[in-house]
Amino acid sequence: MESAQTPDPEILLQIVRMPMPFGKYKGTLLSDLPVSYLEWFQRTGFPDGKLGVLLQTVYEIRLNGLEFILAQLKRMK
Repeated sequence: MESAQTPDPEILLQIVRMPMPFGKYKGTLLSDLPVSYLEWFQRTGFPDGKLGVLLQTVYEIRLNGLEFILAQLKRMK
């Protein structure tokens, strides 16, 4: 039996605090990036390093309908 992974709270906080550092959506919080942009990264490849992990996490959250988690964190920040 597999146990569900608990998301790292620090990663979730970074997602609601960190702006996109480059590109068309530079300055937009990672949590606010359009789904179409995240889907583009999914097709073409997420960046290496921490930014890639954060973007992939946002994509997975959106894909699984868990945006409410980010909304709650944004209210707390």
